[in-house]
Amino acid sequence: MYQKPSTKLMLSMVVAFVMSTISFAQETTVEKKEISAAEEIPMNPDVKTGVLSNGLTYYIQNNGKPEDKVELRLAIKAGSILETDDQKGLAHFMEHMNFNGTTNFKKNELVDYLQSIGVEFGADLNAYTGFDQTVYILPIPSDDPEKLDKGFQILQDWAGGALLTEKDIDEERGVVIEEYRTRLGASTRMQSKYLDKIAYNSKYADRLPIGTKENLETFSYESLRNFQSDWYRPNLMAVIAVGDLDVETLEKKIKENFSGLKNPENPKPREEFGSDNHEGTFVAIEWDEEATGSQVQIYYKDKGASKKTRTVKDYRDNMVESLFTGMINNRLREYSNKPNPPFIFGFSYHGGIIGNKDAYQSVAQTNETGQLEALKTLLEENERVKRFGFNASELERAKKDYLARLERAYKDRDKQESGRLVNSYIQNFLQESPMPSVEWSYKFAEAQLPTIKIEEVNGLIKNFLHDDNRLVVLTGPKKEGLTKVTEKEVIDLLDSVKNSDIEGYEDEAVRSELMPNKPTKGSITNTEVNNQGQINETTTLTLSNGAKVIYKKTDFKNDEILFEAFSYGGTSLYADDVLKETASANGGLFEAGIDGLKKNDMTKVMSGKIANVRPYIGSLDEGMRGATTPKDMETMFQMIHLYFTKLDKDPEAFQSYISKQKAFLGNILSNPNISFSIALGEFLNEGNPRYTGFPDGEALDKANYDLAYEKFQERFANAGDFNFYFVGNVDASQIAELAETYIASLPGTAAKEAYKVPSFRPKYGAQEFIYNKGSEPKSQVNLIFRGETEYDVNEARAMNALGEILSIKLIEKLREDEGGVYGAGARGSIRKIPYGTFNFSISFPCAPENAEKLAAAAIAELQKIIDNGPEAKDLDKVKKALLLTRKEQLEQNRFWLSTIKNADYNQSDIDNVINYEANINALTTEDIHNVAKKYLQDGYLKAILLPEEK
Repeated sequence: MYQKPSTKLMLSMVVAFVMSTISFAQETTVEKKEISAAEEIPMNPDVKTGVLSNGLTYYIQNNGKPEDKVELRLAIKAGSILETDDQKGLAHFMEHMNFNGTTNFKKNELVDYLQSIGVEFGADLNAYTGFDQTVYILPIPSDDPEKLDKGFQILQDWAGGALLTEKDIDEERGVVIEEYRTRLGASTRMQSKYLDKIAYNSKYADRLPIGTKENLETFSYESLRNFQSDWYRPNLMAVIAVGDLDVETLEKKIKENFSGLKNPENPKPREEFGSDNHEGTFVAIEWDEEATGSQVQIYYKDKGASKKTRTVKDYRDNMVESLFTGMINNRLREYSNKPNPPFIFGFSYHGGIIGNKDAYQSVAQTNETGQLEALKTLLEENERVKRFGFNASELERAKKDYLARLERAYKDRDKQESGRLVNSYIQNFLQESPMPSVEWSYKFAEAQLPTIKIEEVNGLIKNFLHDDNRLVVLTGPKKEGLTKVTEKEVIDLLDSVKNSDIEGYEDEAVRSELMPNKPTKGSITNTEVNNQGQINETTTLTLSNGAKVIYKKTDFKNDEILFEAFSYGGTSLYADDVLKETASANGGLFEAGIDGLKKNDMTKVMSGKIANVRPYIGSLDEGMRGATTPKDMETMFQMIHLYFTKLDKDPEAFQSYISKQKAFLGNILSNPNISFSIALGEFLNEGNPRYTGFPDGEALDKANYDLAYEKFQERFANAGDFNFYFVGNVDASQIAELAETYIASLPGTAAKEAYKVPSFRPKYGAQEFIYNKGSEPKSQVNLIFRGETEYDVNEARAMNALGEILSIKLIEKLREDEGGVYGAGARGSIRKIPYGTFNFSISFPCAPENAEKLAAAAIAELQKIIDNGPEAKDLDKVKKALLLTRKEQLEQNRFWLSTIKNADYNQSDIDNVINYEANINALTTEDIHNVAKKYLQDGYLKAILLPEEK
């Protein structure tokens, strides 16, 4: 429940370069005019903000999606950076204590109450702590005044009502230490050695939110109480309330519950912390026996503090940076698609790294021997842009992509979920990020994009790149036969690229249309409306080639259409030798592109369009998945047609895929948990002639591309054996026209295939599997009941509920009573396909010395249910949570696509979706008791990961 440093250091690298400056919801027109450097960005008028007399800030918005729910947040400008030396880890510990005894909720009462109204711990109710902030998350029903009052009371308790008794503190130490344990591993070990170079001469390097094990075990009670009294104060807090309730009511609740909070008489100043600049280049080269991959990172750290986005000029500057980011990453993406790629993936962007420090960052993941080559490629591409800039054609494509993403948000501005909206307001409070409306953002972009010239974008990199205040980080595996890169090699490469001859980028032209010539139309032979007038109403079009198109029109999103298709068969129809030859090749089939367009060409053709299709060949079926918008729906249909008929065969593209797979998977077994999982799979499948296992280097070298391509053509030869599903803002006449043109025109017959049921059965019953891997004192426990059965829908429902009930009991016993785990859970299922099976699993990480004891405790909790059935109150909690989740699912396209498709795939009754509430309410403790007795008494697999013996 704490925000790892990698959230900012690593995750931001992955997401920031694809994120546009998109904010949310306002009726404003932006004319195409010169912008003033002083003009401030207008705030979303749908949001009401205010500040109470004690300094607490609030944000309120009425939003009806989802219905009858309010998202509450308490954001505090206090994190680990404010800790004194004796408080390391206590900002995060304080977050834990707010769930363990407050003014109105004694220990365990808070979670118990929220579960009783359907709010799940972890999934719904949560919190996180970072360097500079702590945020509490509480979704609450808004259609019940009593529950709403309780929700605000909980938020008020979090703001200053933690009891912090000595007993509660001591009992929570074990839980937080177990959370600390989950963070241990190669990434943490390596990061600890170079964090002080990112946060140079900064307190940030010594204030990881999780703290230190030593301090968590020994800190004094007063240290924690001092942190609370110093920093949990209203003038550092914001309450955010967004949901299906009027603004006046929400504002009244905030004033009633938070106006009485008081600030300390002599409050500590809330210091801001930064990091120093440094001369020259720092180099950090770290390797570890358990590192799973090799990474290269370059930080060109800004000399000054992060610039706040306050004016429309600032906002336009952000747009220019976004265009730059899109173009540089399009170029880097092209490298990863080459026959011998220098990296698996690479990207660059300018953004935050830690505290108030921004940096221009270039990152790549590569193979274990390719770090210098990847570094060279990143450096050369940055240098190429610096010397020659981008081409006008690249800028035009970037503008199209930028506007297409904003347009989609603009069209769906009235369909935004409250859970998404709150994040903008949290960041406005914590970071002073702007919060205009989607309409303003879209209109502003529409007006300003044409005024952005190539010279503006090209000029950015001259400020980004510099030889001082620079950091190069290389991380990777340490193993026999591998030579570690030296600092001298890195410095020499930096100098070499700076003085090398580099040519400008050539932007090769491609055709403008994905499918210049349309196929000869087929026809619709029958149209049938299914379940007319009910919530599960769909329409089925039977096509002249035998294919069926099933669609459901919804209004959940204005600009979303989701797609799936399937046909039974898959690799189950392959002979054993064919399966093994193609298993590692199938994923590389789609690197080739379609109809003569390579992947890099496709990126250019698709600029400004939002449409994707991803074919697959599974073990029991083959099919496709995709998504688009109403505007680009024809493009998606064209992609469907071309994947059926004109998937290219490109050995070079396939070799690029194999190279990247080797780089990605080459050291994956170094991770103890992954190695454990793979070894467990091999144990369970001992003797299985069709088990393909982990794709190591040898398997990848043997992958038979020719045979895989041949089998793909075979599996997709008959479109008449496929069902095609579309859910979203579908226009009936448009989908009929497109179905006739692009699906009915595919080769197809009336022949239907079925998957082949495997004869092998994995091990089940009483088994034990102990696996030693890893150097850290951490274990993983998996307890698995499995076997064959005849599928019964009522038993399946009860088995799922049993898993949810036991999860509640495991948290109570293993976490709260024993303090032995951070998290634990159980999951139960009964499946029909490919044959009737049941599976019930319990899993949790823990200390090695506690693995056997906690495994026994978990089984003891299960045995109580086997012997006596579950407690009625626990079943009631699960029912409420399931029904609340389903209420939201019924307003989601993804849920309906899965439901409609799976009704056919599993040959089940789609009316189950109508009867869901009645079926859940009808569940009894006796139903749960019966499945527990029937399925969970004949022995189980106990699989435990333990560290290697030293």
